[in-house]
Amino acid sequence: MPTYEFLCEDCGSFEERRSFEEAGEAACPECGAEARRVYTMPNTKRVPAGLSKAMERAEKSSHEPEVVRRPAGGSGKGHRHGHGGRPWSIGH
Repeated sequence: MPTYEFLCEDCGSFEERRSFEEAGEAACPECGAEARRVYTMPNTKRVPAGLSKAMERAEKSSHEPEVVRRPAGGSGKGHRHGHGGRPWSIGH
């Protein structure tokens, strides 16, 4: 039987092993309120490590995008200004 994750609005998330037919909703084990199913990534233990890491980065970036201030490997010099350190200008 697969394990499904559910979310109770008052108590938080919990997991239960249920048949496919019973996967839609469940009662919270703490308060008994109706809890809705949370759809998550399938169990990926057999996925190659590189692919698993890429999937984790993609999942994280959808919630916590990485902020990049400067291109990787660059010093940042010369990127804001034109040749000779002068600012780019139109018509010159």
